[in-house]
Amino acid sequence: MRSGELLALPRNTTELDEAIKRSKAIVTRRAAVASAASLVPIPGLDIAVDIAAIMKLIPEINREFGLTPAQIAQLSPGRQLLVYKSIVAIGSVMIGKLITKDIAIEILKTVGMRITARQVGKYVPLAGQALSVALGFAAMKYVGHQHIKDCRCVIEATLAAKV
Repeated sequence: MRSGELLALPRNTTELDEAIKRSKAIVTRRAAVASAASLVPIPGLDIAVDIAAIMKLIPEINREFGLTPAQIAQLSPGRQLLVYKSIVAIGSVMIGKLITKDIAIEILKTVGMRITARQVGKYVPLAGQALSVALGFAAMKYVGHQHIKDCRCVIEATLAAKV
C-alpha cells in the first residue's frame, strides 16, 4: 500500500484475506526492527523502541483494514455505527482511535512478563542477548497478531450485517 492512501473496508472475504496477509507482513517487519533494539545494552532503550513501534504498527494495521479514524469517518452513518458497535463488542481500545504513548504502554503491559524477561536476559552475554531478541520479537508479533484478529472480527461483523 502506498503511504497516505486510504483503503476502504474490505467488501468480501478475499479483500479481508488480503488485508490480513499485508498486516502480518507489517507485523513481522516491525517486530524484527523492534527486537533488534535488545542488542543495545542501554537500559530502557528497547522499551522506548517498543512504544514507538506500537504507535506505528497499530495504525498501519488499522489502515490495511480500513479502520483508521479518517477511514471510518468516510463511511455512511449506518456503516460507522455498525463498525463502532463491532469495535465495542470485541472490546478493542486500538481500532478506530489514535494511538497515544499511554495506550502503547498499556499494550506493552499485556506482554509485560516477556518484556521483563527480555530486560534481564539482555545483560547475560550471547545466550541472554539471543533470548532477549527472541522474546522481543515474539512479544511484538503477539501484540500485532492479536490486533489483526480484532480487526478481522470487526470486518467479519460488518460483512455479515448487510447495511
